[in-house]
Amino acid sequence: MEISSGNSNMVLVAGAEKMRTAPTDVVTDLVSMMSHPDVEYPSGATMPSLGALFARLYMQKYDVKPEHLAMVAVKNHSNAMKNPFAQFKKEVTLEQLIGPGSESFNPYVAEPLRLYDMSPITDGGAALLLADLDTALSYTKKPVILEGIGESTDALALQDRDDPTELKAVRLSAEKAYRMSGIKPKEINVAEVHDAFTVLEIAISEEIGFFKKGEGKLALQNGITKINGEKPINTSGGLKARGHPLGATGLAQATEITWQLQGLADQRQVKDASIGFTVNMGGFGSNAVSIVYRRY
Repeated sequence: MEISSGNSNMVLVAGAEKMRTAPTDVVTDLVSMMSHPDVEYPSGATMPSLGALFARLYMQKYDVKPEHLAMVAVKNHSNAMKNPFAQFKKEVTLEQLIGPGSESFNPYVAEPLRLYDMSPITDGGAALLLADLDTALSYTKKPVILEGIGESTDALALQDRDDPTELKAVRLSAEKAYRMSGIKPKEINVAEVHDAFTVLEIAISEEIGFFKKGEGKLALQNGITKINGEKPINTSGGLKARGHPLGATGLAQATEITWQLQGLADQRQVKDASIGFTVNMGGFGSNAVSIVYRRY
């Protein structure tokens, strides 16, 4: 709005979070304050416990298995190995995550979610320069165009939603971004989505129209969401392995897509990527912002 109104021709947008200096229980409590202040938080609900509630219901409804959640972690840790800015540069295997004796390496945090189903506590920052096209072209031959933006909200408490296995704010924000851009989900070449919990990558891939309900697990299983697949998701490593510094996460997603569309993603580069997508959400899906990007 600042640029389109003509008030400015270039704007710096930055975000950062420093989380690792506080004990884990303190960080968990602070983050949990994003839950409903009268219903969920006073009852002791944490984001991991809400994630587990969502996961159990979603997994029962769509026959998603623990190995599908583990596949998300394996894929995103592998992607993070190729990202010099990722927090975790450590590959993991299905055997380590869900094999015999895996409880010591990958203990349950809130069943059915285990340690490696969770995004980590992260320090980090990200920044973008936004400009009108003429100004952008005076600095780079490869500007990335923001073609569509959508924002939506949902009930704060999971219990107040029509279906707690749906992420309505994510779906509606994506639909708005597609409508504004004139771009369809099938045209997206690469996406960064909010995988604060592994189950969310699968669920969100369906909400944003990449796959039909219940088929996100199959796309994952068949390698479609890998870097060299038909629909790469979270090439950066995602929140799961790149990290989740809350105030910087949305911009980190946008940065990854910018690099992908500019051909600057090195070993994790998606071939011929020209259209990208991001969706980030707050709370447990109580609000979401989706953006469609296009290579100039």
